[in-house]
Amino acid sequence: QVQLVESGGGLVQPGGSLRLSCAASGFTMDVYTIGWFRQAPGKEREGVSCISSVDDITGYADSVKGRFTISRDNANSTVYLQMNSLKPEDTAVYYCAVGVLFRYCMKRGVSGMDYWGKGTLVTVSS
Repeated sequence: QVQLVESGGGLVQPGGSLRLSCAASGFTMDVYTIGWFRQAPGKEREGVSCISSVDDITGYADSVKGRFTISRDNANSTVYLQMNSLKPEDTAVYYCAVGVLFRYCMKRGVSGMDYWGKGTLVTVSS
């Protein structure tokens, strides 16, 4: 059974940094994509970043480009989201999700992903 578990959320001041982790298990596909999404209070869930199992291809939403970095560990078991220069508007519940195609993660967003974690809360406030 596919399982995705997020961790690393918390309270951070504007301009600060935080690293989120997504531990993935239960699937052995050769080609897959893991994405980070977020949902702020009263808003729709939106895509943040995607990473493909094919050559670690990555992509970012314009709102986080240059500030966030997605990566995975050497064992290919955990995906990270390094968040720098955090802003109050980054406050949201952050979710990781797994799908097949990188372009679906980037272009279709939420509807392009197949399995979801339960989320971790990030609060950016002074």
